[in-house]
Amino acid sequence: MTENIENLDGQKVRKAVIPVAGLGTRFLPVTKATPKEMLPVVDKPAIQYVVEEAVAAGLVDVLMITGRSKRAVEDHFDRVDGLEAALAAKGDETKLDLVKHTSELADIHFVRQGDPLGLGHAVLKAAGHVGREPFAVLLGDDLIDERDPLLTTMIDVQQRTGGSVIGLMEVDPEHIDLYGCAAVTETDEQDVVRVNALVEKPDVDKAPSNLAIIGRYVLAPEIFEVLRHTGFGRGNEIQLTDALQALAGDPDSHGVYGVVFRGRRYDTGDKVDYLKAVVQLAAGREDLGPEFSAWLKDFGASLP
Repeated sequence: MTENIENLDGQKVRKAVIPVAGLGTRFLPVTKATPKEMLPVVDKPAIQYVVEEAVAAGLVDVLMITGRSKRAVEDHFDRVDGLEAALAAKGDETKLDLVKHTSELADIHFVRQGDPLGLGHAVLKAAGHVGREPFAVLLGDDLIDERDPLLTTMIDVQQRTGGSVIGLMEVDPEHIDLYGCAAVTETDEQDVVRVNALVEKPDVDKAPSNLAIIGRYVLAPEIFEVLRHTGFGRGNEIQLTDALQALAGDPDSHGVYGVVFRGRRYDTGDKVDYLKAVVQLAAGREDLGPEFSAWLKDFGASLP
């Protein structure tokens, strides 16, 4: 069974929300004093990849939901007059451009989450800034390769449906219990589905699909009213998934859709996957890839 996607005239998606209030406990002790979003991935902090992805999709108004000990994130996107002046005096235009790039990427705002009450609570903190517009939410643990854009497709689906859109990815069915999972109906458009229900970490034999939720969302503003009435769920937190589940089951809402992503995604959520992300991105760089890949082959061959 397939479903036609309705064409609706909606407001343009202009704003991105990036929650950065997490404690990063899986990366202790380095995250005791350094925000996990500032961990380097080759030569840029992870958070910069996320902001650059938003900007590439046309979102130049970025709101970060922060917490305590996140000052380094704010400083990274601020001007550093002394450093810029020193580089200019040395005539090092290459490094000067790199430094300026981060402070000129987008119009970046910050708001404190306060109590760490979950992703849904963090998104709700953006209501005053976003207003009655659709908006994107990007989680920093998932880095999407710039050669395989996902967000632009999701924005297009949101604009045509008026609903909320989540990023999905096929995973090994034996591992679906590690993810949020979507029960879906196919539409007449390849890799775009209608979401009927969302199940958090289902038993393998009870999962409705092998489509896992990844950290990209384009949300209709109706999500805010749902979040205001969403109680505490898994982990005693306000879960965005619970609010999306409510929208998916509400015939009066604009619905929830999913875009199945088949490109390159780098998971920086745990130590092993973080190391894999660094290696994969370094190997794909034109300036580093050839030399690094050659060394990597030799190193791999030397392992017992």
